[in-house]
Amino acid sequence: MSKYVFGVDIGGTSIKLGLFTIAGELIEKFSIDTDISDEGKKLLPSAAKAIFDKLAEKGLTIADVAGVGVGVPGPVDSDGVVLVGVNIGWQNPVAVTDTLSDLLEGIPVKVTNDANIAAVGELWLGAAKGAKSAIMYTLGTGVGGGVIVDGQVINGTNGAGGEIGHLVAVPEGGTVCGCGKTGCLETVASATGVVRLTKAALESSDVASSLRSMGEFEAKDVFDAAKAGDELALGVVDRVGYYLGLSAANLAASTDPEQFIFGGGVSYAGDILLDAIKKYYQKFAFAGVRDTKFVIATLGNDAGIIGGAYLATH
Repeated sequence: MSKYVFGVDIGGTSIKLGLFTIAGELIEKFSIDTDISDEGKKLLPSAAKAIFDKLAEKGLTIADVAGVGVGVPGPVDSDGVVLVGVNIGWQNPVAVTDTLSDLLEGIPVKVTNDANIAAVGELWLGAAKGAKSAIMYTLGTGVGGGVIVDGQVINGTNGAGGEIGHLVAVPEGGTVCGCGKTGCLETVASATGVVRLTKAALESSDVASSLRSMGEFEAKDVFDAAKAGDELALGVVDRVGYYLGLSAANLAASTDPEQFIFGGGVSYAGDILLDAIKKYYQKFAFAGVRDTKFVIATLGNDAGIIGGAYLATH
């Protein structure tokens, strides 16, 4: 019986990989650079080579591997086809499941969106361990999302299930999003969105703020200022909480999750952000879902490979 699985988290700068037992014990994690040259055509072969190299290093064979679970930054359809992966050079559909399995000489491969796979990891061994349903927000340069209902990842008909970052947060007069729409949640709740809201607040008010003397600043600076009692920064955090709390309330009315999980760099702000989100969630949520738990992700950068390991075994 095969004893091991690989979790693979494909990102724009690196591909993170983990060798696990089928019970979820991490044997070793490692990474390689993401090669997006030639429209990303070398990416899957390089991932396969990394897996073969690790097997050789550990004295294992293909027969020892039960499967490989992969997270990819892009929508994935039910056949394991990534429709587009702009950050990794894929401008056209790529059949990841079939292609990578062929490269791995028949090892079974499953693939889903990177935010979905991070949510699976947190549900299996992280912040939401033991839960059957959860919604995860990944708050980084953009806003990603993963929706799991009754243990199943919601990919949707077109692989766009869980694209939380593209919920409309500002119906009129919003900023243009990278997706081409305006007013997406990503434009006001990502790290870049926090900075954008702060700069707008600085320009439109005379409120004293330590941020005025900084010139350029990052989202972390805004949260640090808020924790220090900066009035303008506190207003920005409250506004971000409004957008996230409203979106969570709408999602809860449709999926009724056990938990909301917040990961990504912006989530490191901790309770000051979580408290703002929960305040507005309570304001907008349907009565039947107001007791939903809110937690900060605990697996960090390992969530993707852990989710991949789960995907490979279920």
